[in-house]
Amino acid sequence: MLRMFSTINGQVEQIEKPENGSWLCLSEPTDVELATVSQQTGVDLADLRAPLDDEERSRIDVEDDYTMIIVDIPTVEERGGRDWYETIPLSIIVTENLIITVCMQDTPVLHPFMEGTIRGFNTFMRSRFILQILYRNASTYLRYLRIIDRESDKLEFKLRHAMQNREIMMLLELSKTLVYFTTSLKSNEIVMEKLTTLARIQQYPDDEDLLDDVIIENKQAIEMANIYSGVLANMTDAFASIVSNNLNNVMRIFTIISITLSIPDADLLHVRHELRAGAAGHAVHRQDMGLHADHRDIRRALRRRRVVPDPFAHVQMTGTA
Repeated sequence: MLRMFSTINGQVEQIEKPENGSWLCLSEPTDVELATVSQQTGVDLADLRAPLDDEERSRIDVEDDYTMIIVDIPTVEERGGRDWYETIPLSIIVTENLIITVCMQDTPVLHPFMEGTIRGFNTFMRSRFILQILYRNASTYLRYLRIIDRESDKLEFKLRHAMQNREIMMLLELSKTLVYFTTSLKSNEIVMEKLTTLARIQQYPDDEDLLDDVIIENKQAIEMANIYSGVLANMTDAFASIVSNNLNNVMRIFTIISITLSIPDADLLHVRHELRAGAAGHAVHRQDMGLHADHRDIRRALRRRRVVPDPFAHVQMTGTA
């Protein structure tokens, strides 16, 4: 979407054609819109496309006819019925007569300028416009950081009462968001430091104080992001220790139950062993009883047998004697 604005009689109004001192706002631009702006302003088409890459880094490029400033701005993305925060590039291109902003989304950072609610905003004062955008951007970071802090407090309350995977994943998402915010804010800080020494962009007398306010606001956002990141990291470690402790308690209970259930099994095996030993003893006893029975039969047979003595046996024995 291509929209053009200009300050007329102290009011910000939307215009149809670019003119001196106007502002060209490209949000989710099409290829046709990019080509049109490139032809009308002389800005290289590759530079106009640069902020459409979400991995584009913050920097300042000084060309012959224009200066391009790229900073990271926060954005809100809705997923699963919840708001998640990310960062995307915003390009501010300053030519001799125009100022151009390019972004892959219709960012809320620029809405107050379109509505004319920013005090002291004038499209003709390009250097002040840049600083006002940067100040508005830092303020938006701070507002989103406060929202993230409240969300982390709600997650902590939920995790204290019922530890669910959903809350843990949300905690990780917030931690990732803070990492993105911290990295983007530090990159923006480098850009702001370069602005203080950039002679290409004319600065007004009041711009020095505004630049100091922008740097202070950005530093405050960096400090808040670092603090909240530390809090979330400590919270994650604490809940990880709780999970580990609960797991150890559960394993201890399972071990006690296992030992308790294994004791009757040992007694049963002992009884089975005794029964088997007793059965073997009965079998041996039966074998012994069989042998005794055989001996009794032999003795009984011998008693029944009639043995006739030899009459000559005594004579022979006498004669020999």
